[in-house]
Amino acid sequence: MPASPALFRRPGLVAQIVIGLVAGIVLALLSPRAGAAVGLLGTIFVSALKAVAPVLVLVLVAASVATHRHGEKTGIKPVLALYLVGTVLAALIGVAASFMFPTVLDLRAPAEASLAPPGGIGEVLRTLVLKIFDNPVNALVQGNYIGLLAWGAGLGFALRHATEGTRQALADLATAITWLVRLVIRLAPLGVFGIVASVLAESGLGALQAYAQLLGVLVGAMLFVALVANPLIVFAVTRRNPYPLVLTCLRESGITAFFTRSSAANIPVNLELCRKLGLDEETYSIAIPLGATINMAGAAITISVLSLAAVHTLGIPVDLPTALLLSVVAAIGACGASGVPGGSLLLIPLACGLFGISDDIAMQVVAIGFIVGVVQDSAETALNSSTDVVFVAAVSRREADRASAG
Repeated sequence: MPASPALFRRPGLVAQIVIGLVAGIVLALLSPRAGAAVGLLGTIFVSALKAVAPVLVLVLVAASVATHRHGEKTGIKPVLALYLVGTVLAALIGVAASFMFPTVLDLRAPAEASLAPPGGIGEVLRTLVLKIFDNPVNALVQGNYIGLLAWGAGLGFALRHATEGTRQALADLATAITWLVRLVIRLAPLGVFGIVASVLAESGLGALQAYAQLLGVLVGAMLFVALVANPLIVFAVTRRNPYPLVLTCLRESGITAFFTRSSAANIPVNLELCRKLGLDEETYSIAIPLGATINMAGAAITISVLSLAAVHTLGIPVDLPTALLLSVVAAIGACGASGVPGGSLLLIPLACGLFGISDDIAMQVVAIGFIVGVVQDSAETALNSSTDVVFVAAVSRREADRASAG
């Protein structure tokens, strides 16, 4: 009996990524030197995503605003509301997990003197505001997505008064760049293969054993947000079963973000996922880049858990009002965390300052954060990035339901 043609079909992208993951693990175990060598593939993949993402955001936002029809709803406000609710709720969950499973650290790790954490919430917010008025060329080079959103929106509003041909040319440019993005995303299996092989070959997982409980609290809180808190928020918005959407986003966006460890690098992946889900382009073209900057549930958990680990280690008593204040500070600070690997760790000294913990001790906690970052930062980015699409899709589906009902 002839074999089914389906047996020989090319597997989907997610299946190819899983194959790359397994192949990377096998190569690192069999030959660590070869595993380190193929790390170049991962570097090329992440670099390609980071290179194309800023241009994509600038052009896509400008095209969306320029071609927007007056009176048409974009759904940005409700998405922003969900970003805020989700980040604060994640911080509260991180605080609760830290009190349920208090962690004590060995603070003999050397402080990282070269790092410069912000001095307070005011400095974080000031930096965010200044990013809006950044030079557009510098914003492209530095990957400043707040600045790119501002410039894209400004160009879009200005081009609303341009000729139809000009606006169509801008839309065609956005389509061309989107095509390039899809081409880069097709390289994800090779990229994941290189990243996994090099990480396991160079650092291994043995260094994480001493911090098993800390990692358990961090990853456990993130899983709770992804599989319990986010579905509850989606259900409250859509009144539908949230798990098909949540699991799709974790599979299509979370897996890639787990390995790239950069919300900014995962912007093209999320935009493509939104397109596949049939969401409103005028909403997701703005909401996704914005979410990569301010929707930081995983970062809020990291800041809360690691700060309270230092508190428990030093035996500092914490009352309920202070714990709630920490949640707010962690949520606000997370919004200022950069969309690059380890961005949330530099906000830990800010949160530790609430309890009078010195910068010297706080930076030792940051150093521990970098040690566990092999897993923590990957899980954090997967939660941050997949949640962007979850919330945008929830709002888009609610608006679609209301339109069909009306």
